[in-house]
Amino acid sequence: MKSSISLVKCNSYDPDLVLCATRKAIDLIGGISKYVRPKSKVLVKPNLLMAKGTEFAIDTHPAVVRAVVKLLKEIDCQVYLGDGPLVWGSQAENVDNVYEKSGMNQLAKEEGIELVQFQKSRWRGNFPLTSWLDDCDHLISIPKFKTHDLMILTGAIKNLFGLVAGNYKTELHKKHFKEGDFAKMLVDIYGVVSPALTIVDGIEAMEGDGPGTSGKVRKAAVLLAGCDCVALDSALALIMGLKPLDILTTKEAAKRGLGIADIKSMEILGDKLEEAIGQPFQLPTTSIIKKIPLPILNLTKDLIRFYPKVNHQNCTRCNACIAICPEKVMSMKHDRVIIRYSGCISCFCCQEVCPSSAIKVKKSFAAKLIGL
Repeated sequence: MKSSISLVKCNSYDPDLVLCATRKAIDLIGGISKYVRPKSKVLVKPNLLMAKGTEFAIDTHPAVVRAVVKLLKEIDCQVYLGDGPLVWGSQAENVDNVYEKSGMNQLAKEEGIELVQFQKSRWRGNFPLTSWLDDCDHLISIPKFKTHDLMILTGAIKNLFGLVAGNYKTELHKKHFKEGDFAKMLVDIYGVVSPALTIVDGIEAMEGDGPGTSGKVRKAAVLLAGCDCVALDSALALIMGLKPLDILTTKEAAKRGLGIADIKSMEILGDKLEEAIGQPFQLPTTSIIKKIPLPILNLTKDLIRFYPKVNHQNCTRCNACIAICPEKVMSMKHDRVIIRYSGCISCFCCQEVCPSSAIKVKKSFAAKLIGL
C-alpha cells in the first residue's frame, strides 16, 4: 500500500493564498475530517525555535498556522496552540517572548484560541512529554522546512522534539550528542507520538547552517501535508537535493517500519515533486554528505570533527549560549564568551539559540586537510 502525501506550490505568505493552498493540500489527501474528528480538542504544534520575526524564516509562519486553525474551526474543533522552544532562564517568560515575536500571540487573540505552554508533563516511554497530549484528542504538527547543523534536515520527525516538556531537551542533547544516537532518540519520540496530520511550511525554507540565525532564507514555495512523517521528510530531502536515506531520522524510522522512505512507494498528490526541486540546498558546514568520497571518508571519519566557535564581533553577550550548554563548557571571561573544548560535545545547541549569528563552525585539522 502506498503512502499518500500532498505537495502544493505557494509563492507567498499572503493569508488568502496560504489558506487556499493549505485547504488544497489537505483536501488532496482526504480532507481535514479524515484525520480530525469534528468538535474534538486539537493541539496545534508549530516549530518555534526562538523569538525572531517572520523575515528570518526560523519559526513556522503564522499565516500557515492560521490557515490550519481556520480549517479546524470549520469543523467546530477546540484548538490549543503551543510549542516547547529550547529556551533558557525563566521558562515562562522566555516562551512568552517567543510567542510574541513569532506572531503566535497575536494569532491566538485574533482567532480566539488558547495559547498554551508545555510546563506540565507525563512520561511516555523515556520522555517527559507535554500533558497537553493527554488533554487533547488530536495532534497536528506544522514544522518549518530547514537545514539542521546536527541532523541535516529538521522537518516532520524533528518537530516532535518540541513536545518534550521544560528544559529536559538539554539533558537529551547531553545524553544523545552523537548524530546517530540523537536520530534514534527523535525516532523514539515519533514512535510514541504520531501526529494525526502534519503540514510542512516550506514557502520560505532555510539552507546553510540552520536551524537558527546562522542559516540562510531560501524560497522553496511549497506546502506539504500527510500523516506519514517519514514520507514527508523523504520528499523534503529530495527537494534539498539529497536521497531520503541520507537523513538519519528518515533512515531509522523507515527501518523500524514507521513510514515509507521509498519514493516509488509514495503517492504524491497535487503539484509535481520534480517542479519543486531546484538547485541543491546549501548544507550545514558540519555535514559531510556529498563532500567526501566514501573511501576517504572511511579512513578519516574518526578524525573529522566540528566545534562551535564564537564570532566576538557579532556576540551581544546575552548569555544564551552559556545558559543552554548541556556540558557547561561555555563561560564569560573578560567580557568575552570562551569555550572549554576538552568538554565540548559538538551538539551545537549554542548555535541554535544564538540570536545574533555569533556561533560559527570550527573545523578539526583533518577536516581542513581534506578540504571541508
